[in-house]
Amino acid sequence: MGNVVVQSEKLNLPEEIARKLKGKKLELLEIKEGILLKLVEDSINAARGFLKGSSFSSERYMHLKKEEKGLER
Repeated sequence: MGNVVVQSEKLNLPEEIARKLKGKKLELLEIKEGILLKLVEDSINAARGFLKGSSFSSERYMHLKKEEKGLER
């Protein structure tokens, strides 16, 4: 079996677990001990807001990119 990604609603899970996983994608991995259910991370959503509260902003990023281009000449 290769790796398979499914919506949690497609699996027959105990109610408490199903509630926690509702709307999430799960990856089924075959390992030596059996089958492992692993949450599929959405890297974009996981990264959203990680710079909040820092002094870094999109304006600061654009300024740094302009400076970088100037140094390449």
